[in-house]
Amino acid sequence: MRRLSSPRRLSLPFLSLLLMAAAVPLAADPVLIIPFFSRSPEANVDWISESIAHTIQDALESHGILVLDRSEREIVYRRLSIRPNATLTHATIIKVAEEMDASPVIYGEYELTPGGGPRGTLSLKAVTLDMNRLRKSPEITESGPLEDLAAIQSRLAWQILRRLAPEDAPPEDEFLHERPSMRLDAMENYTRGLMSSAPDQKRRFLLQAVRLDPKFYDARYELGRLYWAGKEYAQAANWLKAIPEESQRYSEALFLLGLCRYENGDYAAAEQAFATVAKTVPLNEVFNNLGAAQSRRNLPQALQSFQTALDGDQADPDYHFNVGYALLRQRRFDEAAAHLRAALERNPEDADAADLLKLAEKRKQPGPEESGLERIKTNFEVRAYRQLKSAINALKKK
Repeated sequence: MRRLSSPRRLSLPFLSLLLMAAAVPLAADPVLIIPFFSRSPEANVDWISESIAHTIQDALESHGILVLDRSEREIVYRRLSIRPNATLTHATIIKVAEEMDASPVIYGEYELTPGGGPRGTLSLKAVTLDMNRLRKSPEITESGPLEDLAAIQSRLAWQILRRLAPEDAPPEDEFLHERPSMRLDAMENYTRGLMSSAPDQKRRFLLQAVRLDPKFYDARYELGRLYWAGKEYAQAANWLKAIPEESQRYSEALFLLGLCRYENGDYAAAEQAFATVAKTVPLNEVFNNLGAAQSRRNLPQALQSFQTALDGDQADPDYHFNVGYALLRQRRFDEAAAHLRAALERNPEDADAADLLKLAEKRKQPGPEESGLERIKTNFEVRAYRQLKSAINALKKK
């Protein structure tokens, strides 16, 4: 079965808690959410399938439950020659779950019928399938006017969360308050943007979602990611900096904003962003990037930030490289050489590490030609962090 990423990804502040967490099963099988099947003849509401799945995923992940990402599901669909939004048989659902090492599996259906609102009444049904026992749960249902789609989905997501993690589920009114209502047309454009594989089309849908609902922060975050991927860092930063602290995407947006600032040479702003993220999500990659921004500013605390990242993952060659580079700049040649050798042991093709090791062995500091060699990380394992934190909190309650 697929398991939570290795604890080595989690930085030193959380390593002391891992021994406590070892007493409970930290890495339950990940949840798979299948897009809900349509029972409606209207083809123009096909996007609702993905919208429901996305809402449930957000709800579960925000409470520390590991959910397989949409991109992982799409890979398996292609491998099994399954069309997107196809109605799957029970046997096919089991096959997909087996391919993805997932349990439980959440799936269901929706139907739009006339009456109850200008665009009709939407009815949702969801079930969870325990793959370990091949047992289905009783159906969960929700319904209401289509215009209230955001609220309908959130109520369904809360019921599923309460079933999977009853101790972590907040009261329903509190849960719904954290998920404000969105305009239906904005949700449609946002979801179609997520589903699109063409960057230009994706951008058009997401921009329209924000125009229709300026407080649609998930759409702003996805636009930031899109511009980041296209190396349009200033544009990406404009979208990411507008995401407020109360948004579920805040930490991810701030991490990405720090990367944008770094790439644009604004190292002070990058340092501030990474330092803020580190206070609430103390992951190795955050401390590493904080160290890189500090190093570019010639700040002595860069070495400690790099060392914190390395303490959390001794196997990563980039962390050894950055520590070695920082030590070399401080003329601590023997210590620098040890870390640069460690980097080469893990990646023998690392030409920069080999060049810096020669300098360390000759007891020479890096010159201008060896400036700006700090290595940053673009991964941000916040999903694994939230799952571990949730497991630790559960242990403390016992």
